[in-house]
Amino acid sequence: MTDVVPPGERICERCGRHDEWDDDRGAWTIVTDDGERQSGDPFCLHEWDINGNYSPLAE
Repeated sequence: MTDVVPPGERICERCGRHDEWDDDRGAWTIVTDDGERQSGDPFCLHEWDINGNYSPLAE
């Protein structure tokens, strides 16, 4: 059996929004860096940095 491993973080290539996956909430949460939320542009159609280099299959 092959395990599928979802990404643990994502960053928008357009506006810089940075999210991390929160297992306790079961949802993406915005990263806070030095007290500032890395929320980017709320009206951006996010282009996440998850591409062909990411492999969701566990080794």
